Amino acid sequence: SEQITIIPYTFQSGKGEQSCMDLATFDAKDFYTQMRSGVKVTTSQIPPQRYIDVLTPMLEAGEDVLFVSMSSGISGSYASGQIAARQLREEFPDRKLLLVDTYSASLGEGLLVMRAVNCRREGMCIDETYKTLRALRHRMAQIFTVDDLRYLRRTGRLSNLEAAVGTVLQIKPLLKGDPQGKIVCFAKLRGRQRAVEAIAKRYEELVVDAQDQTVGIAHADCAPDAQILASLLRRSSKPPKNILMVDYEPVTGSHVGPGALALFFLRRSKSGGSTSKQQENSPALTPEQEELLALSQAPGEDGLPFMFALTTCRHCKKTKEYLDSNDAKYHLLYVDEFNG
Repeated sequence: SEQITIIPYTFQSGKGEQSCMDLATFDAKDFYTQMRSGVKVTTSQIPPQRYIDVLTPMLEAGEDVLFVSMSSGISGSYASGQIAARQLREEFPDRKLLLVDTYSASLGEGLLVMRAVNCRREGMCIDETYKTLRALRHRMAQIFTVDDLRYLRRTGRLSNLEAAVGTVLQIKPLLKGDPQGKIVCFAKLRGRQRAVEAIAKRYEELVVDAQDQTVGIAHADCAPDAQILASLLRRSSKPPKNILMVDYEPVTGSHVGPGALALFFLRRSKSGGSTSKQQENSPALTPEQEELLALSQAPGEDGLPFMFALTTCRHCKKTKEYLDSNDAKYHLLYVDEFNG
């Protein structure tokens, strides 16, 4: 009824390739029990053609589309979406196709989708909703802890690996999403209980308008800890209006691992000079400029690098000739052929 279409990621485990469309049918306990027993789970980014297949019928029906994506800092799927959008905008020049990189995952992304639904209910147009989500994404706090860093290490989702700690002496890391949507470790605490309490304390320090907020808690088969965190939030000096609690779905959950516990909420804007504030005050990028930025931050679906060039640049031409003469494989994009 809300006209929300989900384009799922896929994952592979001992049961072959799968996708999760509905958390109500996802057996989280069984999934994370298998991971604890050593079953390896791998994930794949969404290829451009899958976006095209899903979005084309909507555009053909005369609909405009607001696409809300997982962070480009942890997945190449946003870049795939930009590739698809470029093609679709050429095919449907009269339709609007706006993409939002949430810099988030799990309920960080989900809460922004919920806000988009509320914007539409309030009568906001797609452009106003797009601008609202782009502003709010810099204020989405994502604070979490994990039981074992090997999952984030294995999949390369932890940016400041030198700051990471293992399970020795029950040292638990506190992690967050940085302004580029990448995962970084910002604190280390001894013991799980202290880590959970620290997440609640961080919430109390940063949250704004808590009485009007729905905050999110996601957990990977650690419901008791999730309930403790929820209780701490309710007893805090800034209790939220609602708490949405879910299991980590299998794709994100396979990267954070069993025992992961995360909190998502809107925080106050960072004060002067921070990266987030600079982003909020900087001119908005056009969809085409965002496409170039996303592509520069992630390889193609096939793992090949992108080469950005100018059609009028003799140095670009010579570089291309050199690469071709050495049978190099790459994706070539001419920057001056992009609009905006």
